[in-house]
Amino acid sequence: MAPLGKRGCDLNAALPAASSHLAFCSLQEAECAYVLFVVATFWLTEALPLSVTALLPGLMFPLFGIVPSKQVASSYFKDFHLLLIGVICLATSIEKWNLHRRIALRMVMIVGVNPAWLTLGFMSSTAFLSMWLSNTSTTAMVMPIVEAVAQQIISAEAEVEATQMTCFSGSANHGLEIDECVHRHETDEKGKTKPVPGHSNDEGKTSSKTELGKDATTGTRYRTTRDHMLCKLMCLCITYSSTIGGLTTITGTSTNLIFAEHFNTRYPDCRCINFGSWFLLSFPAAVIILLLSWIWLQWLFLGFNFKEMFQCGKTKTVKQKACAEVIQREYQKLGPIRYQEIVTLVLFLMMALLWFSRDPGFVSGWSALFPEYPGFANDSTVALLIGILFFLIPAKKLTKTTAAGEIVAFDYSPLITWKEFQSFMPWDIAILVGGGFALADGCEVSGLSKWIGNKLSPLGSLPIWLIILISSLLVTSLTEVASNPATITLLLPILSPLAEAIHVNPLYILIPTTLCTSFAFLLPVANPPNAIVFSYGHLKVIDMVKAGLGVNIVGVAVVMLAMFTWIVPLFDLQTYPSWAPVISNETMP
Repeated sequence: MAPLGKRGCDLNAALPAASSHLAFCSLQEAECAYVLFVVATFWLTEALPLSVTALLPGLMFPLFGIVPSKQVASSYFKDFHLLLIGVICLATSIEKWNLHRRIALRMVMIVGVNPAWLTLGFMSSTAFLSMWLSNTSTTAMVMPIVEAVAQQIISAEAEVEATQMTCFSGSANHGLEIDECVHRHETDEKGKTKPVPGHSNDEGKTSSKTELGKDATTGTRYRTTRDHMLCKLMCLCITYSSTIGGLTTITGTSTNLIFAEHFNTRYPDCRCINFGSWFLLSFPAAVIILLLSWIWLQWLFLGFNFKEMFQCGKTKTVKQKACAEVIQREYQKLGPIRYQEIVTLVLFLMMALLWFSRDPGFVSGWSALFPEYPGFANDSTVALLIGILFFLIPAKKLTKTTAAGEIVAFDYSPLITWKEFQSFMPWDIAILVGGGFALADGCEVSGLSKWIGNKLSPLGSLPIWLIILISSLLVTSLTEVASNPATITLLLPILSPLAEAIHVNPLYILIPTTLCTSFAFLLPVANPPNAIVFSYGHLKVIDMVKAGLGVNIVGVAVVMLAMFTWIVPLFDLQTYPSWAPVISNETMP
């Protein structure tokens, strides 16, 4: 059968009215836009499961003659997936041996149970980690801890309410008894349980007390709406703060690295972009965006009560004291730290150290030990190395009793088993992210990305502030459906000659474009951190869209503020630099 792309008349009948705006682009570009439109619609409406919708490019691109099936299939497994496998090995061990619960309880004991301050603490620590580690790695490591904290607070409040009701009525309310593992399961029609992606199944054992995990009337997994809102808030604060933290360093995210490489190659005489200068321009912006995003998310999901938050010096309420006592009691139940927890913690620190020291940017990393193979080893290499160690390092000995009554060791059990890893590995999320990669490749091969980029050329006749605003908004929108590296790689060669043609310092346009490329906050498929937090099952797509829209607006506004305040004297943006070529105003890119 001939590819659908050869049937121009049939295509015109099939395309919706919305695609009439693509009349001036080629047939293949219009076909790719149609696929993009269908996939985006299904992702937004959730008419199909997200991972099933992510498979549509693998079906439609070959039929439209855009990308061969063999080529599009390779887009569904990238080095990101190897990174995910290694990190999930770590997450499996952390949750199996309850290290995340120990860390979570200790953190709550230090910060307190006020959700606002707890959220800000998590956002700050996640952003700091993301400055040095990849956004994906940071999110995957922090999320099990955040999930444990949220569930522990919910459980503590439930126990306090149960105690208060018992004192009031004189009898125990067993409907509020706590089972710490119920929230990790969903019950099917046969009464069996299946693990939720990203969570442990606690060796397959669950309690019969399911009232906390699932409300009998609503069928939800939360006691109250506020509990659900708390889980949504803490999930979103992690993915957004990991992205915001990645803005602050050249090595924090791939888009920063691509910009630095492009800029230094195109303008070799300018030595103004380095680790220090980038930190000075981006760190204040990241701090402002982080704080404003925290206020926005807090207000959106839980409300923002200033009087309750800033009650310094005031005595805690009876409920707060009771919650603190429950947290303290739960921490004591864990007992002293065990050998398996120590080994897991050591491997966790080793992974973070190897990620940080691979190529920090301001000094030579361990990757310089392999000069013959530059760029071969990356974060996924480190993740796989540590991940394999979890299957090799013994956790405990397996013993048996001989006929003589002597107990001897005949084997050992590793930190994690393959079966345990499989129960944790979110394969649906792996497919989801692969679908995003496939879409990005299809847009590039078909020429749709280039067609969109070329539409920026008429911007040269507009005021500079309007050019920056339009390009920032366009990049922010485009990066929701295309990968961040693909977006920045496509637009930098277009925007650089545009800046030269209108006789404006190229940094005036390239810096905000690079920063806004990371603002992929709206959809689970927009970037891997969004997909990871979405896999925990607390969020719907509309939740992420509503929250992400506010963060996008905040991000673009702060970037615009930065470009006309502290960044101007930092790079002398108001003068056309000598290191940029002089092009006649009549010559447009």
